Amino acid sequence: MLSRVRMYTTAVCPYCQRAKALLHKRGVTEIDEIRIDLDAQARAAMMRDTGRRTVPQIYIGDTHVGGCDDLYALDARGELEAMLHAG
Repeated sequence: MLSRVRMYTTAVCPYCQRAKALLHKRGVTEIDEIRIDLDAQARAAMMRDTGRRTVPQIYIGDTHVGGCDDLYALDARGELEAMLHAG
C-alpha cells in the first residue's frame, strides 16, 4: 500500500504537472490536490504549514517533501520509492 500523497497546486502550474507525472510514474494513482488558486484559506494554510509561497508543495504521508525540485532530488537519491511504500 502506498503512502497518502497530498499536494498544494494551482490550475496552470507546470511544476505541479511535472511532480504529478513523476509520482504517477512511481505508482501513485491518487493525489489529494488542494487548489490554492480557488481557496484563499488553503493558500494561507499552505504558507503557514510549509513556510513557502510557491506550488507545488508536496506531502508524502505526514512528511513535507517540498516542491517539484525537492521531489525530483528525493527520487534521484533513491529515497522516493521508500517513502511512498512506507505507508
